[in-house]
This record gives sequence, C-alpha cells and structure tokens, in this order.
Amino acid sequence: MGTTHVDVRVSNPADPSRGFEQRLIVDSGAVFTIVPAPLLRAIGIEPDRVQRFELADGRVVTREVGSALYELRKLRAAAPVVFGRRTDAALLGVVTLEVLGLTIDPLRRTLRAMRPMLLSLGARGIRFAGTAAP
Repeated sequence: MGTTHVDVRVSNPADPSRGFEQRLIVDSGAVFTIVPAPLLRAIGIEPDRVQRFELADGRVVTREVGSALYELRKLRAAAPVVFGRRTDAALLGVVTLEVLGLTIDPLRRTLRAMRPMLLSLGARGIRFAGTAAP
C-alpha cells in the first residue's frame, strides 16, 4: 500500500515559539509519536518518564517519554512524544492523530478528519454516542 509521510510542527508546550518542522511517517500501528531526542532537547522538551515498548520483532526496549505540542493542517494539540534514538524511525502515532482529530486513509495514503466518539452515561445506563437507547 505504501507509506504516508506528513510534515508536522513539533513545539515545546511551555513555549510554543520553540519548535521545528519534522517529516514523520504516519504509522497506524504505533501508539505514540517518535521524534529524535536531540531535536526535542534542543527546544527544551524534557522526558517525564521512562517506558517499555515492544518492537515488531518481539524485543522490549525502554525509551524516555515527554509531552510535545503538535501542529498539522491548522490543528494544534499536545500529546506524548517518545525520545527517539538513532535507530528509531520518526513516526506519527495514533494517539497524536486522535487528539488532532485525524485518521489515516490507507488506500489514498492521506489523513482525513475523523468524527470522535463519546461515551454517554445517561439515565438508562451506559451507551455509546450515536446509538439508540434501549
């Protein structure tokens, strides 16, 4: 099917004037966005935790994780960012896509707006938005 790339502005949430443009591979199989650690540190983003990740080949690695501000198509939102190492691909993950209100169209290899879902806790019990009450 091919690979989809997008140019995203990555900024420091505490000082959005400190940022850079980065070409990222859109990866619907990746949970978090991965950006090279030196670029993140250069704009003052620091990790707030270390997390374990499983690679496609089954190996488990640890990476630092922080928060970044992302801008794409006039959309702007904060989401987690993994501090990538030299061997890590720069990826745009699904958490970032979802907070920006976007999803990938794998056939057209483009991003498109998505309609977010909410969970309703109505008087008749739990139901998903858009579904009829029993």
